[in-house]
Amino acid sequence: MKLVIFDVDGTLVDSQRDILASMAAAFTGQGLAVPSDDAIKGIVGLSLPVAMDRLAPPGVDAAGLEALVAGYKAAYAALRVQNGAAGSPLFPGALAALDRLAADPGVRLAVATGKSRRGLDGLIAAHGLEGRFASTQVADDHPSKPDPSMVLACLRETGIAAGDAVMVGDTDFDIDMGRAAGVRTVGVQWGYHPVERLARADLLIDRFAALDAALARLWGTA
Repeated sequence: MKLVIFDVDGTLVDSQRDILASMAAAFTGQGLAVPSDDAIKGIVGLSLPVAMDRLAPPGVDAAGLEALVAGYKAAYAALRVQNGAAGSPLFPGALAALDRLAADPGVRLAVATGKSRRGLDGLIAAHGLEGRFASTQVADDHPSKPDPSMVLACLRETGIAAGDAVMVGDTDFDIDMGRAAGVRTVGVQWGYHPVERLARADLLIDRFAALDAALARLWGTA
């Protein structure tokens, strides 16, 4: 059996519009200057407390960071209700790639995301992706990326060895998480980190149609 572990934001879905709007609401709500779009996209994938600690200006204390996290969660939840799947559309080719892989009896799929359980479950429901993933690991239950905890949990839950697994993501947090867990990595070039930050990935792809060949190459089945 082989295992493909996907990041979500910036890899499967383009959620930057709602992420940027929610960050703006969180910082504005605390009377703070809103970070630049590039700064916000640079922390996508980290757990929210870690992300806020990186984005907040000097002098923001623990209570202030908690308020930023709460403000972000409230704004994002409201946008999810307002926009539904349209707020985080699947990238072109993502659904077809998931369908192809899910149809292969020798492949299982998993998710390792900085989203909360509520956020991931809402996204899966919005896009009709129920039943596709054998393991779904979220920020609620693990240290932030790039700690390997989420990937290691995927391996344990599926019983698949690290040598038969691949992490697919758009950030260096995903790549470093996969490497730390002993799995091979595929960096996607359509996400939120510039390509140069993905240099440690085993392979890079620029479209979902190239994923199957990349996996075959890494598994030696090409």
